[in-house]
Amino acid sequence: MSHDEATLGFYAAEAETYAAHDADRRYHALEAFMAALPAGAAVLELGCGAGRDSALMLARGFDVTPTDGAPAMAREAERRLGRPVKVLLFADLDDEDRYDGVWASASLLHAPRAGLPGIIGLIHAALRPGGRFFASYKSGAGEGRDGFGRYYNYPSVDELRAIYAVAPWVTVQIEALKGGGYDGRPTDWLHVTAARAADRPSRSSPRRSAPRSAPRPSAAGRRPGTG
Repeated sequence: MSHDEATLGFYAAEAETYAAHDADRRYHALEAFMAALPAGAAVLELGCGAGRDSALMLARGFDVTPTDGAPAMAREAERRLGRPVKVLLFADLDDEDRYDGVWASASLLHAPRAGLPGIIGLIHAALRPGGRFFASYKSGAGEGRDGFGRYYNYPSVDELRAIYAVAPWVTVQIEALKGGGYDGRPTDWLHVTAARAADRPSRSSPRRSAPRSAPRPSAAGRRPGTG
């Protein structure tokens, strides 16, 4: 299974409250992501929530496709953005070579572990050569649920390395940070930035596993994530 019904149910029921909590703020990871993209780049956002990050990317001139798996959250984002927001489950992504960047902040952390490698492969396929992919996860030692009943895959650094190795990324960087979330609890976050090769490998070329990269400690004062 590529999604969790109880988690989607939470966002359906709490969409308005969650959107109000999703206040505008500067986010260092998003700034770095945008800085690495060409002007006017095509960006897919997976799990856009209330549309905060899509709004900032649109304001910077990027060609953004915002999506969310919960119809109620997609409607909240539409109110904010003034444009349609596609309802899309991660596993239903079927684009190929379409985006310069894929942004998935505090969204793939809800993907059941068994389905996550396949989703990572779909994202790699959706990127154009040289494209970049960012996702953030709550770190842990096993699947579980929070006090709201939301599912989290809670991966470790080594588990993320193995999951991302399903696709031939040329770089995978993992950054460990301290922060918070919607539940107000202290949270260990893992930010993962991956890049697709600039040129498509030939069919005879061997698939390479993602290179290992050690997590980097966060800078003081950073508060990542809202998941």
